[in-house]
Amino acid sequence: MELTYFRQKLIHPLQRGASAALLCCFILPSVSLADNSKASFGDPEKVLRTIFPVAETGFDPAAARDLYSNAIIEAVFERLYSYDYMASPAKIIPEAADGLPQISEDGKNYTIRIKKGIFFTPDPAFGGKKRELTVQDFVYSWMRLMDPKIASSHRWLLEGKILGLDELHAQAKKSGNFNYDARIAGLEMPDRYTLRIHLTRPDFNLPMILSYTASSAVAREVVEKYRDLQGQVMANPVGTGPFKLVEWVRGSKMILDANPDYRPVYWDFAANQSPEDKGIAKAMQGKRLPQIGRVIVNVILEDQSRLLAFQKDEADLFQLYGGLAPQVLKDGKLKPEFQKKGVQLSRIIDPELAIYYWNMQDPVFGGLSKEKIALRRAIAMAHKVEDEIRIVDNGEAIPLQFPIPPGVVGHDPQYRSMIQYNPAAANALLDKFGYKKGKDGYRTLPDGKPLEIVHTAQTESRGHSQAEVWKKTYDSIGIRMKADFRPFAEILKAEKQCQLTQRISPWMADYPDGDNFMQLFYGKNIHLNNNGCVAIPEYDALYEQSQKLPAGPERDRLYHKMARIMEVYSAQRIGFARYRNMLAQDRVIGYRKHPVMHTEWLYIDIDKNKAPASP
Repeated sequence: MELTYFRQKLIHPLQRGASAALLCCFILPSVSLADNSKASFGDPEKVLRTIFPVAETGFDPAAARDLYSNAIIEAVFERLYSYDYMASPAKIIPEAADGLPQISEDGKNYTIRIKKGIFFTPDPAFGGKKRELTVQDFVYSWMRLMDPKIASSHRWLLEGKILGLDELHAQAKKSGNFNYDARIAGLEMPDRYTLRIHLTRPDFNLPMILSYTASSAVAREVVEKYRDLQGQVMANPVGTGPFKLVEWVRGSKMILDANPDYRPVYWDFAANQSPEDKGIAKAMQGKRLPQIGRVIVNVILEDQSRLLAFQKDEADLFQLYGGLAPQVLKDGKLKPEFQKKGVQLSRIIDPELAIYYWNMQDPVFGGLSKEKIALRRAIAMAHKVEDEIRIVDNGEAIPLQFPIPPGVVGHDPQYRSMIQYNPAAANALLDKFGYKKGKDGYRTLPDGKPLEIVHTAQTESRGHSQAEVWKKTYDSIGIRMKADFRPFAEILKAEKQCQLTQRISPWMADYPDGDNFMQLFYGKNIHLNNNGCVAIPEYDALYEQSQKLPAGPERDRLYHKMARIMEVYSAQRIGFARYRNMLAQDRVIGYRKHPVMHTEWLYIDIDKNKAPASP
């Protein structure tokens, strides 16, 4: 069965005037459903084998930054809210919360109740006692995002939003000690299961933020038992989610088992009218979740090795990157030989933005003077995004003009950037501002000193292909380029400290709203998510205005102005969004790639009668 999904439009869950009922509901599909009530829960004979193309970094919701670590976090921990598995446009649904939030008329006060009887997986940190989840665990977890010692890159999610929380952060910066026992005016807990959030201003993205992995509930006892010198707990994830981590070989393998204490949750989603989705609903409706008893994740860095593992039936679920696409796909569909084997394809455009940034704190390429702007703009105009997509991704991506990608609230498909491919104009601009070419054909700085840029990329084959494309770009305008290859985790650490000069930085949506992308260029997010370390006062002022507005024409106008400011200063160049091609073996039941969730393991099943033969 082939599952093909095209660009999806998502409904913003908190548009002005929207009622709570619009946020989400489970509606039984009008299809004939199989009786799945006897399907076993967490069957250990149902094993899902999948692959990460990049090594994980660790499993602390407050500290993890990368997609693959967050995939494990999403399976082990829970948040107040999640997303409807089948809905398109995407819809927020309760996870640990017992229903949708009650929101005051002015949008500044939320009342949220959580389900009773949710328990953390047993751990020595609990002293042999069953440990129930309470709202205090969420409050503690959110406080950790604001602890300067932990230095969470997710602090921006809550910064400036909850009454009293920023003051606590400021006190901790002065004293060197975060007071986790302090009472916060904006986080009121009248009982163990009720939380009242008081905001400094309306935040129309709050339910989405409370659906993101960084807002997951961790237990204070676990943190205090296992934390490192920085207060992080990267190696001991203990949550209330459907899976628990039982084995971890760093950078190589992760094994998760179904959590036997996971409360009864049943597959109960509405199918749309597509035959594929109706088939998923018929196969899965009514089953207790998770059906899968074990998930085995292997880290395989090389593209060809990943595909070979899938072809040899050593993996059930596999992301097909663009470099391998011609071996499996033709015109976006599976080749006949894969269809005959029953291989399934789920294909979407990721809610992703690949950014080409130049470090605005770099002494050569940073700064807001005219000659520095001219240098960056010339490089941006010399790079042909379509060539990179063709060479590196075999066409499995789309070029973007606007910083908000398709499928995300605020995207404008009609927008056209001022920065377009024009190598002749790029060379003329460099000539005009004194970047002269020497006898060897390479340019110098206006003061005559050598000009060279360091392009950082991952050590894997994709990184080398990208570096080759960018070398041609720099050669076309007479700038020397040095390639700097590093492991992914090292790149993340270095760019957070503004230590890299230039990189292609992909950003996957934390939540499907334009704010999640426009914050990437906000000055106060340097050392958090602002990898180009850019601070432009005009942009920052407009961004702060945009945060006070719901999704709609008024906010869109601000986003347009902000995008133009980015182009004028050329601190970065908008790149592309990739197709996500997920391949599944015929034994995988109910799989469809969700545009926001990191993993779908909770919602799918395995036909164990089609399990591969043991080696």
